[in-house]
Amino acid sequence: MNQVQNFEELSPEAVPGTAAKLKAEGYRMVQICGITMEGASELVYSFDKEHELLNLKVTVPFGTPVKSITPSYWAAFVYENEIHDLFGVDFEDSELDYKGNFFRVSTKTPWKGPGAKGAE
Repeated sequence: MNQVQNFEELSPEAVPGTAAKLKAEGYRMVQICGITMEGASELVYSFDKEHELLNLKVTVPFGTPVKSITPSYWAAFVYENEIHDLFGVDFEDSELDYKGNFFRVSTKTPWKGPGAKGAE
């Protein structure tokens, strides 16, 4: 079976509206991945429908919050809290926010990029 994978760039402001639209169209959320880049974090949101994988790449400058997609995909709270604790990305309006206590880590936000406020 061949699976189609598409990648699209998306602004942080467009994330919640796009997630709601995809939910209404029958897409399921697969994962959210965080990556540290110079001056920003990159989030990749993956959604699937009928063996078509849609990946939305969102570049988030350090210190810029992102609206949560938990109103559309409640299970996103796991990924959002993990990304917050490890990368320092703040998610607004999450339906289940652990406020930085989802993981016990020896170094706060260990994968936050150099130069970001609060980075070690």
